[in-house]
Amino acid sequence: MSFWTPKLFLDTSAFFAGLYSSIGGAHALLQLGEKGDLHLVVSSDVLRELEAVMRRKLPEKLDRMLVALDTTIAHIEPTPASSFIKPLLPLVDYHNDALVLAAALAAQVDFFVTLDRQHFPHNDPLRSALPFPIGTPGNCLAWHRQQI
Repeated sequence: MSFWTPKLFLDTSAFFAGLYSSIGGAHALLQLGEKGDLHLVVSSDVLRELEAVMRRKLPEKLDRMLVALDTTIAHIEPTPASSFIKPLLPLVDYHNDALVLAAALAAQVDFFVTLDRQHFPHNDPLRSALPFPIGTPGNCLAWHRQQI
């Protein structure tokens, strides 16, 4: 019998929230990743942005970020090729959003987790162009419960 382990892409906001708080959906996703119940994926671009945010807002928790990378993140996707990025540019307003979405496409994830309520939630053309759902950590946990 084989078991499917969902592959989730965490953007900077979701990963930061999971590190910042010891409760909530983002933290629960990190815990499930650590247990191996989920394959958590980030990109090298997410890590660069996360490190900058951590240094600015929570420098005392940088070590927690490193431990989380070691214990919970299954894969770090490199910066995607332009062939993944270009088709997304007309669908998003912010180039960095295209970068992380392209990395999620390249990694062939099952769900894109974000707390970015400005750029993603109401972008129907983007949502219909992607092969995976986009949602908050809470949305993702509900989706995961439906899958098992």
